[in-house]
Amino acid sequence: QVQLVESGGGLVQPGGSLRLSCAASGFAFTSHVITWYRQAPGKERELVAWINRAGDGTNYADSVKGRFTISRDNSKRTVFLHMNNLQREDTAVYYCGVVWSGRDYWGQGTQVTVSS
Repeated sequence: QVQLVESGGGLVQPGGSLRLSCAASGFAFTSHVITWYRQAPGKERELVAWINRAGDGTNYADSVKGRFTISRDNSKRTVFLHMNNLQREDTAVYYCGVVWSGRDYWGQGTQVTVSS
């Protein structure tokens, strides 16, 4: 059974940092690209970043380039999203996702709130 569990969200002031984690189980972790998405209230889900199987290829939404870094530790079956210089517009529920056997799987999400 595919399972993704996000953690690390919270309340942070503008300019602050957070590190999100996504712990994966139930599938061949090293064989899959992992994505981070976010969804703000009243908005559609937005792709934030993805990382390839080996961890040496990444891509980012323009809105987070230079501020967010995605990484993975295949030995721990975990993907991270390091978020620096957070802004109010980064407030959202953040989800990690994987496509397995032709279907999208998501975790329950972790809330990130950027506010002073």
